[in-house]
Amino acid sequence: MNEAKIDWDNLGFNYIKTDERYLSYWKDGQWDNGKLVTDNQVHISEGSTALHYGQTCFEGLKAYRCRDGSINLFRPDENAKRMQASCRRLLMPEIPVETFINACKQVVKANEHFVPPYGSGGTLYLRPYMIGIGDNIGVHAAPEYLFSIFCMPVGAYFKGGIVPTNFIVSTYDRAAGNGTGAAKVGGNYGGSLLPGKEAHDREFSDCIYLDPQTHTKIEEVGSANFFGITKENQFVTPISPSILPSITKYSLLYLAENRLGLEAIEGDVYLDQLNQFKEAGACGTAAVISPIAGIQAGADFHVFYSETEVGPVTQRLYEELTGIQFGDIESPAGWVMKV
Repeated sequence: MNEAKIDWDNLGFNYIKTDERYLSYWKDGQWDNGKLVTDNQVHISEGSTALHYGQTCFEGLKAYRCRDGSINLFRPDENAKRMQASCRRLLMPEIPVETFINACKQVVKANEHFVPPYGSGGTLYLRPYMIGIGDNIGVHAAPEYLFSIFCMPVGAYFKGGIVPTNFIVSTYDRAAGNGTGAAKVGGNYGGSLLPGKEAHDREFSDCIYLDPQTHTKIEEVGSANFFGITKENQFVTPISPSILPSITKYSLLYLAENRLGLEAIEGDVYLDQLNQFKEAGACGTAAVISPIAGIQAGADFHVFYSETEVGPVTQRLYEELTGIQFGDIESPAGWVMKV
């Protein structure tokens, strides 16, 4: 497929088969050299632990076309480190950081014509993943593993710019208090499908998950992290061992403090203290920032800045982060890697 066949202005966030993907196997205690392949079908044993016991983890990151035509990766080393943490949690072999980054670069280069042009709002989304494979039936770690990275062009998450939407507090727990909430494992997302559907059926963008112990504190927003801007100009995001350590969130914590002059805090966000926030949002790789208009909690509905307009601090954070990612704004040291 070449550029002329892609309608860059109407890309969604959907699977598109691209030319090549990276594939590597772990067997007998070591990884092979890895290679690019054209086949997008994965062939594994019916006894694979990924199919029965959820021994699978993944990552998500993007490649960005810059104004000069070059391509940026945004903090891929942090994705590599987070994947290593997920692997440790599931007794899977770790991928070295340099191997991870090199594989990402190989995939982007091999599919460079799928990277949306600068100014279109689109990006090339990369999905690294690892699964336990091999002949197995007992409940124990797999004898073999597969690591792969595939990619696809995706459009701007918000057509017409970022817009505030409403969310609803879920009665379900996203993860157990000492479970796998901080790891990016498949089971966390499988368990979120029903709560997410119930929220969508009620015309909310997604659900808000509370802490599993007390159900009094906000933890996550669907598959994204929560943040709020207080009336005292503090950037606050929840802290909990059940929260996925979002690379976008930690980037925003840094930018809020060092670029916008806010006080950056990781701390408790109590559901009954939402009045302290003048703005709120969800953040993650896919959407970057999704402004939260309001939160429905039981019979109570709390509105932040506006149900129709993005708050000024949220807008500034969005512009700062995306400006860095697309190469229009100077990045902190080490955040951007050229492909």
